[in-house]
Amino acid sequence: MKGRIKETDQSVPYRDNGYYYYSRYEAGGEYPLYCRKKGSLQAPEEVLLNGNEMGKGHTYFAVGGYEVSDNNEVLAYSTDIVSRRLYTVRFKNLKTGELYSEQIPSVEGAGVWATDNKTFFYAKKDVSTLLPYQVYRHTLGTDPQQDKLVYEEKDNTFYTHISRSKSKKYLQISLTSSLSSEVRYLDAAQPTGEFKVFLPREADHLYDVEDANGQFYVHTNWQAPNFRIVSTPLTNAAKTAWKDVIPARAEAFIAGMELFKDYLVLNERKDGLLQLRVIRWKDKKDEYLKFNEVAYTSSIGVNPEFDTQQLRFGYTSFTTPASTYDYNMATHQQTLLKEQPVLGGFNKADYTEERLMVKARDGKLIPVSLVYKKGFKKDGTGPVLQYAYGSYGASMDPTFSAARLSLLDRGFAYVLCNIRGGQELGRQWFEDGRMLHKLNSFHDFIDCSEYLIKEQYTSPAKLFALGGSAGGLLMGGIVNMRPDLYKGIIAAVPFVDVVTTMSDASIPLTTGEYDQWGNPADKPYYDYMLSYSPYDNVKAQAYPNMLVTTGLHDSQVQY
Repeated sequence: MKGRIKETDQSVPYRDNGYYYYSRYEAGGEYPLYCRKKGSLQAPEEVLLNGNEMGKGHTYFAVGGYEVSDNNEVLAYSTDIVSRRLYTVRFKNLKTGELYSEQIPSVEGAGVWATDNKTFFYAKKDVSTLLPYQVYRHTLGTDPQQDKLVYEEKDNTFYTHISRSKSKKYLQISLTSSLSSEVRYLDAAQPTGEFKVFLPREADHLYDVEDANGQFYVHTNWQAPNFRIVSTPLTNAAKTAWKDVIPARAEAFIAGMELFKDYLVLNERKDGLLQLRVIRWKDKKDEYLKFNEVAYTSSIGVNPEFDTQQLRFGYTSFTTPASTYDYNMATHQQTLLKEQPVLGGFNKADYTEERLMVKARDGKLIPVSLVYKKGFKKDGTGPVLQYAYGSYGASMDPTFSAARLSLLDRGFAYVLCNIRGGQELGRQWFEDGRMLHKLNSFHDFIDCSEYLIKEQYTSPAKLFALGGSAGGLLMGGIVNMRPDLYKGIIAAVPFVDVVTTMSDASIPLTTGEYDQWGNPADKPYYDYMLSYSPYDNVKAQAYPNMLVTTGLHDSQVQY
């Protein structure tokens, strides 16, 4: 697997505020170098952070993120040396290379700058629950103990995040739970001002906001389960002022948006696949970018510039390595900037992809994507690795994996099942796989397994199942329900003690999960949870081979 990785590699540069930013790896190095060049790709390289040097002496090291001040002179960055996702922020003078003395621990991500190049906002985490819940204002060069608390979230089912709008005009505090959200905003040129609520949180309303062309644009599921885009004046965010820009449609789920001066770009899910739709502001003329594979993933990339005709996007599939493109929205010209190199003689023509719709026991159709090396025989003798996740509305898309090639080259087929609990077929697909409908996730996976056996892709003697975290819960459930279907189970950091975990609000992330599984303090949820909780349903029966892995400091599933 390592032999397929190009050790000396570099990301595609993107331009932001006069500089080209990129990361690169050096041969023998474990971590990336984060770099930039001023004005031109031919300019001298400036190394912002050298991960290999910073990671020396640590058994674990990761950069959580970085932000450069508006004058391009100060770098704020965060690191984690434990793998607990509790980051420490530091500041670097990019003119001298010197580090400022202050360090800010237990932070989420990196934070954001105000326009004055000295005021920095960050979200602080509770070190016990690991929830980001406070936003502080820091002045460069001062003691963090003196930082000003500007917001504290009292509801421990909400996550707190600080960001800056694409226009750079506003600072935004985003407060998000599974089913509800709230945005507070502040003029980035007035950092000591008070954050204003865009729209108060309410049950079953998720939204996010960007500004462009003198208006706010809201990506919202209010009266639109699959989301819509509305506009509203900068001076009036009330729903009564909202105007539909992109109405909701039952057949398409709007996963995200990117605003440009002359164009609006949407990531939409249609038929379970993530697609790109480009809309011209002046006449609403639109187009979908076309791709010729049966199963793929196309996603909006890094697009910091507003006044441009170029859309940066990513594309991948089971047989196409991660690729970065520029698309000229005016001329419709598509340019491949980079396809991730795969060493070892990889040829995509050696592999076959399939896209199926498998009927579940209640008649619902489950999207299933497969890949295998040509020559794979559908006579029941082939080994198959079946994967799914099915929780939190997280969509699992067909993407390339160089490591997976080793499996395919040994005769395996790999199968991705978009079971309920994800959001591949829209918001209702998620709703049908959570709370008192969670059993649908397990049943969908089992029904896909039975289909693979019936259609002779494999047999119980050759079928293996894989899932991690909440997907590990899926593994625990299906192995209790139908152990006879599988030769082996791989459960990575599995969430298997559901009732006990959800009954203890002091455990990290528990309270934020009530909208997913329910609160066992309420008897209907307790009883339902108990019916599938893997730990509580182990019994004397023949189980398949199992590989269970964990992490000492995993922040999501505790050791």
